[in-house]
Amino acid sequence: MGRLRCIKFLLFAFNFAFWLAGLAVIAFGLWLRFGGVLRDLTSEEKSPEYFYMGLYVLVGAGALMVTVGFFGCCGAVRESQYLLGAFFACLLVIFAAEVTAGVFAFIGKKAAVQEVQTIYEEAYKDYVMDMGKSNETLIQFHTALQCCGKESELQVKPTCPEGIQVPKNCLDEIQNLINSNLHLVGIVGIGIAGITIFGMIFSMVLCCAIRNTRDML
Repeated sequence: MGRLRCIKFLLFAFNFAFWLAGLAVIAFGLWLRFGGVLRDLTSEEKSPEYFYMGLYVLVGAGALMVTVGFFGCCGAVRESQYLLGAFFACLLVIFAAEVTAGVFAFIGKKAAVQEVQTIYEEAYKDYVMDMGKSNETLIQFHTALQCCGKESELQVKPTCPEGIQVPKNCLDEIQNLINSNLHLVGIVGIGIAGITIFGMIFSMVLCCAIRNTRDML
């Protein structure tokens, strides 16, 4: 019975931490999508959906983590084998989702970078072809990344932020930004996937302990 209480306490503590981690994952994903520099890397017609898709998977997994963490606490307290079994199955789904997000982040960097660079180059081309027309997309990119143009800033200088001493290549800045953010997404995804393994182990150990205790009674 002492071992059962210890395992139950550990699983309860894990689920509470897992619930908090789920909230953190949701906040992280939403910040990258709506609150960071990436929010401005869109045009009126296009947005980097390939990159956003990875964020949506991350946020969805975070929401599932919050739900599973709550019900996992209930299963541990009530010593319900059914709830613990459902908890294990949900952790398996979260594990798959987080591994997918992590692998996507590391493998899909090139496609995500090319997608955003294409949005920039289209806006750049539209502006060069009609310099009298305002181009909000180009201005957004230059302001968000504090860069100006590609090889040269001369053709698009009116759209660049004031006070830039040494203009940076926007295509390089896009690549650096996407790579660094996808690296973070990958680390978070793989890290959470690793944590879920411990949750699955705890849930199975507790489930077996509950069954053995009831068999003895």
